[in-house]
Amino acid sequence: MTDDHPVAAMDVEFMGKMNDPERGTPASSAHTVPAAGKPDTASVCCANPPLKTSVLFVCVHNAGRSQMAAGYVRALAGDRIDVLSAGSAPADQINAIAVAAMAEEGIDITAEAPTLLTTNAVKESDVVITMGCGDACPVFPGKRYEDWKLDDPAGQEIDQVRQIRDDIKARIQALIDELEL
Repeated sequence: MTDDHPVAAMDVEFMGKMNDPERGTPASSAHTVPAAGKPDTASVCCANPPLKTSVLFVCVHNAGRSQMAAGYVRALAGDRIDVLSAGSAPADQINAIAVAAMAEEGIDITAEAPTLLTTNAVKESDVVITMGCGDACPVFPGKRYEDWKLDDPAGQEIDQVRQIRDDIKARIQALIDELEL
């Protein structure tokens, strides 16, 4: 399949194929997969835009990076964005160091729990941001996909987790600006 081949509405590829060097697609780029026979909806102004954008953050364990990202969206965008997070192999609990790092920012993520990534979560989201699970995330037409290369906070000391947290915060602020909120 080439980059200009339309994807049928029910076809499912895997995110790992999107990052294929043979296709000239860098791993850090954002993609919107167009619906079959339709223009890229992310770049076309709509007569009836959705009331809220839905963003899904995905990492393997849904215990650190994706939970911190979701926490920042809730804190910085409030109820203007619907936010979900999930993991391809969710952990039993959120990383305690990630919780502590977010608490330093005044953001409490202790009530969150790692959740299994489902096809429906991807289908229902406008933007899907992966953080290290590219091979497990289905791709559907009309969605915006980004793969953020971030270190995993698991097993890291608080100083390293703060750096990851700060990188995530900067990316979230840019994402909110891009979504024009």
